Amino acid sequence: MNDTSNPFESFWMGGYECTDQLNNRGDRVDFLHITAHLDRIQEDYALLGQFGIKTVREGLQWSQVERRPYEYDFRTLGRMLDAGKDCGIQQVWDICHFGYPDDLTPLHPHFTQRFEALCRAFANYHAARQPDQTLIVTPINEVSFMSWLGGDVAGTSPYCRNNGWEVKYAFMRAYIAGIRALREVNPDARILTTEPLVNVVPTFDATEDQIADAHRHHELQYQSLDMLCGRICPELGGSPDCLDILGFNFYYDNQWEFGTNHCLNWNDLVLDSRWRPLDDLLREAHLRYDRPIVLSETSHPGLDRPFWTERIASECSRAIREGVPLWGICQYPIIDRPNWDHLDDWHFAGLWDVDYLSGSMERTLHVPSALALQAAQQKTSEAIRATGNRNPYFLPNLGAK
Repeated sequence: MNDTSNPFESFWMGGYECTDQLNNRGDRVDFLHITAHLDRIQEDYALLGQFGIKTVREGLQWSQVERRPYEYDFRTLGRMLDAGKDCGIQQVWDICHFGYPDDLTPLHPHFTQRFEALCRAFANYHAARQPDQTLIVTPINEVSFMSWLGGDVAGTSPYCRNNGWEVKYAFMRAYIAGIRALREVNPDARILTTEPLVNVVPTFDATEDQIADAHRHHELQYQSLDMLCGRICPELGGSPDCLDILGFNFYYDNQWEFGTNHCLNWNDLVLDSRWRPLDDLLREAHLRYDRPIVLSETSHPGLDRPFWTERIASECSRAIREGVPLWGICQYPIIDRPNWDHLDDWHFAGLWDVDYLSGSMERTLHVPSALALQAAQQKTSEAIRATGNRNPYFLPNLGAK
């Protein structure tokens, strides 16, 4: 599929943490309930209106939908679809956002066929409930990260070490089969990949071999996408038509030294010479794949979050002016969330904080972040308008207030 039309209803988007994974202690987490988003979904959607946000990322929670093989309970999905329709919110769906049923791991022989069946059932359900809405799907979120977390450092199922490649290979087999199943039901379904965008650099005193190793590890971030489009591992069935919209997740700690794992600081008065601005990384990805791009996740915890928003807006605006086809920026999470391994450790990374201490779960707007977002919306709107008729990715709703 090579549809060049932009399906998103707003440039600025909001993402709700929806993980249902097993954490590093083997405990199942359920962030739709932990953050009270499911209970407050219409309220959460109404809050977006003051910022002109019409598009959100949501998740299916596979472990909750398929408690017995090939038997699906879509009642929660139906409730969320109804809320989106009632509130005029466009929902982009993650089918597997880190979690899968108790009887599966990516290495299980039935993983691909179970995922393929889930994708087909989901697409049929969505078509029956919202036949006139464009279906935008992320089959599996952050394959690169999950392959490392579950395959190399035993941070989640399948709790392996030094098996990241095997886990990634299994994920991508299911991912490709899932796309085929989705498009059997809905040939017009749009696929949004969501992979970490990173920069791996050598130490200042690195040898030539260490410099080459750092470069190789930098290139590993593209393995999943290369499998998806068939550049590597063609036996998985990947092909260029599987690449549609490239989503990249970029956080403050996405640039580090190879070997030491020391993160480069983004807000030093004098930046590390090895730090690469976001527009440079986005340009690299676009040149590699020639597809439109969404910044599918970005945020910063604590007091620096408004300054991070300002930085993101400036660098994304520069990318737009330089011709990178950037279709949107997603504040993720838009509502705060805790650490999935330590549920009493909330990040204070959202546009709205959550009163979890009292148990009321009331949302409180973080005013400095709100002001930064409004300024950021204005900046990106100006960049898009400045491209004029040369920009085929112009959006009617730019989100500026």
